[in-house]
Amino acid sequence: MKRRQFMLLIAAATLVMAAGRRSRSAWSADVTGDKSVERIRKNWRSLLARDAKVSLSTEPLRKSTAEWKQSLSEAEFYVLREEGTERPFSSPLNDEKRPGVYACAGCALPLFTSQMKFDSGTGWPSFFTHIPGHLGTKRDFKLIVPRTEYRCIRCGGHHGHVFDDGPPPTGQRWCNNGVALKFIPA
Repeated sequence: MKRRQFMLLIAAATLVMAAGRRSRSAWSADVTGDKSVERIRKNWRSLLARDAKVSLSTEPLRKSTAEWKQSLSEAEFYVLREEGTERPFSSPLNDEKRPGVYACAGCALPLFTSQMKFDSGTGWPSFFTHIPGHLGTKRDFKLIVPRTEYRCIRCGGHHGHVFDDGPPPTGQRWCNNGVALKFIPA
């Protein structure tokens, strides 16, 4: 990575973390309301359209780099396969408010629902929980500071990082690259 890109990434990460802390108190009660996290996680299929073209299998999907390049856009490939990050506030999904499901852009495995989403003020779609068994995590030291990266369990695509500065009741912020998701309205 070039020095200038590295410095910009450090600066952006600092700003995002500060914005997340500032906006924490501004999150609406709508995020928690009377909704049980377990009920939201368990009943995610209620927001899946009947004719939705998604994969419900978590069986690992294997493709060569050439196959991924053929099936993904350049931006999707950069984020999902090369662990890139899109610019903040560049994804239309950041402002998506309709009911529905957010699936992996690489393999169509549902990862989140609109009930799990909240406005973190960071510029990336953010969720306070996820669909159980559809994401895997690992420690990431790319920015020197340890973070928790998460990936789609089916295709291994990089989606983002999870932070401990989210709203109650989980306190988590699953910060996702919008280009790594496909939104399926209910």
